[in-house]
Amino acid sequence: MGCAEKENPKRSHVCPWWMAYTFDNRIRKFFHRVPDMLGPYVKTGMTVMDVGCGMGYFSIGMAKLIGDSGKVIAVDLQQKMLDIMLKRATKAGLADRISPHRCQVDKIGVFDQVDFILAFYMVHEVVDQKDFLAQLFSNLADGGKLLIAEPRFHVTPQEFQQTLEIAQTTGLRIFEKPSVRFSLTALLGAG
Repeated sequence: MGCAEKENPKRSHVCPWWMAYTFDNRIRKFFHRVPDMLGPYVKTGMTVMDVGCGMGYFSIGMAKLIGDSGKVIAVDLQQKMLDIMLKRATKAGLADRISPHRCQVDKIGVFDQVDFILAFYMVHEVVDQKDFLAQLFSNLADGGKLLIAEPRFHVTPQEFQQTLEIAQTTGLRIFEKPSVRFSLTALLGAG
């Protein structure tokens, strides 16, 4: 669920908050255009969740897509990430559409039903993927979808396939595998 605030022996592979600046920068919009990537799934008025939101690149992008009547729940482990995300959202004039939520290592702690969940480049950081994916499944409203994207440069196709197999044990099923640059992806929902 994003980057951990303190080093945890079980989660030693989780990035520190300051490292997020290396990939959350101006160049990113050329590779991960939010309207193109998420526009087919995120519509005006939806309630969506960005789990592992980091500095808010996708949270802010989804806030534009959902309009004034929608809501983005931005979830991260680190308060520093949420603070930076809110600062960026305020600068973009979208903070009123985004609800920050600080999760715990083993508990998301969001009880809202949502229409769409994005888990971008973070599922590989979760120790208990089955519990994590079951929690996300419980947050999906009827017809809701979950988009998982993992970095090709860090997660092997075999590891990603294991994640998808775990997801299916929680009741999720794969609808499609959309193309996202540099990523292994799957769009999932209730079977």
